[in-house]
Amino acid sequence: MRARRRRNRPSVVVVTGASGGVGRATARAFAARGADLALLARGHKGLEAAAAEVRRAGGAALPLPVDVADHQAVTAAADRIEEVFGAVDVWVNNAFTGLFAPFVEIEPEEFRRVTEVTYLGYVYCTHAALSRMLPRDHGTIVQVGSALAYRGIPLQSAYCGAKHAIQGWNESLRCELLHQGSKVRTTMVQLPALNTPQFGWVLNRMPRRPRPVAPIYEPELAARAIVHAAEHPRRREYWVGGSTVATLLANAVAPGLLDRYLARTGYDAQLTDDPTAPLDPVNLWHPVDDDTGRDYGAHGRFGPGAHVHGPQLWLSEHRTTVAAGAAVAAAAVAALRTRMDHGRQGR
Repeated sequence: MRARRRRNRPSVVVVTGASGGVGRATARAFAARGADLALLARGHKGLEAAAAEVRRAGGAALPLPVDVADHQAVTAAADRIEEVFGAVDVWVNNAFTGLFAPFVEIEPEEFRRVTEVTYLGYVYCTHAALSRMLPRDHGTIVQVGSALAYRGIPLQSAYCGAKHAIQGWNESLRCELLHQGSKVRTTMVQLPALNTPQFGWVLNRMPRRPRPVAPIYEPELAARAIVHAAEHPRRREYWVGGSTVATLLANAVAPGLLDRYLARTGYDAQLTDDPTAPLDPVNLWHPVDDDTGRDYGAHGRFGPGAHVHGPQLWLSEHRTTVAAGAAVAAAAVAALRTRMDHGRQGR
């Protein structure tokens, strides 16, 4: 089966946080391209459903219940993956957790838990992947990031801190790989607000239920970007969504102004009009699908108005064509100006 696959497409892919949201959509996208998928997450119900989707899309699936905050469990999972599928071509780090609350209302153990899953989970998984990829001098690691890896916002201090940590650590790792002349690649995909189930199960201490900040994109757009990054890993990072581009550029140019803008708008922009209910599910400590017996899938409840396409991603995917087109256009403009100048001189 693998012999028929295109050479630049990965055969064995690991996706963490594969039971829902971006991880779920990403697993489907790789399976549609013929890859075999190792699916890592905590919840059994979501993993079983994700594995079934992968198989329907044409890939083999190995669901592994793993808490990425447990480095020993991650190492054992990596061993199992290579026993079943062989060498891993791509490892996608995506698993995370978070909470909505002002910083002073977050308990220390809660902050630690978000950091251990969202940041150290990436560290542990990358270490497990590199210990196998480096001796072979082959493989790609995709770190799923966020615009919040550069720009902190209110009510998500633990998540923003973890994403900032991933950004800095991954840059250090990338420099080391370049220094070694390694053919193992690491790249990062910075995502916008997405319509995923996380807003229905995040620990929330606000009086109203949380929501992604508009504009909202569907997780399939993120999945497409992750697959593209895995197949074109020489680029250090990809920005997905116009809102990501606007946020990162604004933060680079006028971070103080953005502080004040987010102080004024950041609370309401992240909250719906629906009051928080005491029995709303929470996945910080336990997987929600195991607690409820329900598969939450890839999508949240913010589908109406969510974008499936993003022009910035298209430009990233086709930047060679765009650059060539721009060069042709520039040459045409230069030629036209030359002809006009000659015409004026002739008169």
